[in-house]
Amino acid sequence: MKLNQDLREQLASLAEGEHLQLLDAEVVGSGPKTVLRLVVDGPAGVTLDQCATISRQASALLDVEDPFSHHYTLEVTSPGLERKLYTRGDYRRFAGQRVKVRMRPEYREHRVLIGELLGVNEGLVRLSSDEGDVVELPIDSIFEARLQVDWKAILHGRKCRK
Repeated sequence: MKLNQDLREQLASLAEGEHLQLLDAEVVGSGPKTVLRLVVDGPAGVTLDQCATISRQASALLDVEDPFSHHYTLEVTSPGLERKLYTRGDYRRFAGQRVKVRMRPEYREHRVLIGELLGVNEGLVRLSSDEGDVVELPIDSIFEARLQVDWKAILHGRKCRK
């Protein structure tokens, strides 16, 4: 299920009031286990207080708009460390970072690619794959792209305290 455009715009306006951008309004699950997840981000990240404020305001708005005919859970969250890339701007902003890209089923050449994001140009996402190839992927054929945190490097880079 998707939220109607008017409601999405109202939720985006609430995020803007906190100097944040609404990246996504995901509806997952069904029936009483439905979750409406608002993903917000800003140039300096997201604070817990900002999430709480947006949650209170969105709750009041959703009580009036009543988009579901059943119980649901509202979550307001930041995109996290292994965030999805939502817009072309994200593909530019996170160039140089490691990403995992999953392609749509109809895209036959590659299914999943992991490597360094080189950027986006004219609808093509450029990626230097872990196999050493530079690959250009049509942005419209990408199902999901996420940043990849190299946890091994982080964990091995830390020194243990005694």
